[in-house]
Amino acid sequence: MSFFGNPLRTKGAESVLLIEVSASSVAGAYVRYVVGETPFIAYARRIQIEVRVDEPKENAMLRALASLGEGLIREGAPALARASGSGSVKAIIVSFGAPWEETMLYTEQFEQEVPFTFTKDLVEAALKKNRVDMPGKRLADESVIGTILNGYDTKDPYGKETRRASVVILSSFIEESVVEGVTTTLRRLFHTKDIVPIASNSLFYQAIRKTFPHERNAVILDATGSETFIALVRNDVFTALAEVPAHTGNTDAWLETLKEKLAELAKHFPLPRTVFLLSREEETLSLRNTLDAAKLSSLWLSDNPPKVVPLLASHVSNFIRQGSPTPPDLLIILMVLFYQYCGKDKC
Repeated sequence: MSFFGNPLRTKGAESVLLIEVSASSVAGAYVRYVVGETPFIAYARRIQIEVRVDEPKENAMLRALASLGEGLIREGAPALARASGSGSVKAIIVSFGAPWEETMLYTEQFEQEVPFTFTKDLVEAALKKNRVDMPGKRLADESVIGTILNGYDTKDPYGKETRRASVVILSSFIEESVVEGVTTTLRRLFHTKDIVPIASNSLFYQAIRKTFPHERNAVILDATGSETFIALVRNDVFTALAEVPAHTGNTDAWLETLKEKLAELAKHFPLPRTVFLLSREEETLSLRNTLDAAKLSSLWLSDNPPKVVPLLASHVSNFIRQGSPTPPDLLIILMVLFYQYCGKDKC
């Protein structure tokens, strides 16, 4: 189930503007998609958020976003026009990371004594009935990321008969005031209503799964934002999520809390050998050294330490073509790949 509906679906070719809003920066990229070809980044740019004294961080973020938008119009649209013949886009996709968004993982259960046909309508009715509203927050993403029928992970579950079924749901919420501020800023700059907010956690996790399909069991350690998220993937299904305060300023406390969260997960599930480390490029080396020195192997009940795999832009840059003169940006590339894989109801 994807939150991208028919308005974003086209055949042939399309151009989109991708915007990423995180705790410390905002970024944007004009991307050209052509069926059967590698996505082309015509232009990309990232701007740091600079908070003034006594200024709410939301205001600083919106100011940075306005500056980014002006640069995208002045430099990015002409670059897209040179690549595609037009500087216009089908839609603007905005990814929100912490602290602006919150992600929840839960499971819906279905069981009957008599075999029943498992359908999408059945799942959607259960989601609507049991959906939790969060005051002041907007539901940005509600995706079925795993389905188990009669105890077995099933890739194509709809239309099959079963007695027991469970679906794993990833729901993400974004602060309403932030969504409104961002969409108002972008509408003023680009004169469009086709702005789709999404949550970065769901986006990054699903992009990594699609990009590395052979890694069916992994821990994804996302340290890109103001919070560190741990995602446990078992048999290609998200099994658990945990959250750790950011490591900024106190690495020892961050590492201790991280070990506690991993130990709690290990009580319920065997931890996979592969750990994907997703972080800002300038912090990747120090974080990997910290994790390597932490001797986490005791949590894996093994003398061999887990394999920490830093996910760098260079590891995924071969999945895109880069026309922008700026260096490859990992988070932008993951957005590009997510839209390629999931923007047309493929996830």
